[in-house]
Amino acid sequence: MMKVMIPVDGSAAANRAVDYVIASVAWLKQAPQIHLLNVQWKLASGNVKLFIDQETINDYYREQGNAALADARAKLDNTGLAYAYHISIGIPAEAIVQYAKEQAVDQIVMSAHGQGSWSDLLLGSVASKVAHLAQVPVLLVK
Repeated sequence: MMKVMIPVDGSAAANRAVDYVIASVAWLKQAPQIHLLNVQWKLASGNVKLFIDQETINDYYREQGNAALADARAKLDNTGLAYAYHISIGIPAEAIVQYAKEQAVDQIVMSAHGQGSWSDLLLGSVASKVAHLAQVPVLLVK
């Protein structure tokens, strides 16, 4: 069974990748195993931990991650497709590639949003970093 990972950040652009995977299920003999991933940037460490305990920080990550995953999960729930979801903490491109490796996914389907702007050209977008670092095919959805 094909395993597809969709990194989502709660944006409309990211959710278009979910729509693409849902639409493509019709061409496949067997529905893929779908993994949704949200990556939360790691909060500053050091002094922050003097004022906020780790449990509060973990609750924050979970709350923000679940909010970012909500629309994508609703779309998949409406189709009846089975999926797993996960919230990672770290630098988005690296966390996406790491999770893809851990889950042995066959393909990463993600939004290409931001492609083409000067800042992305100079700094490199998450999508282009994932495409560069991933060991599996990366499908960018506009």
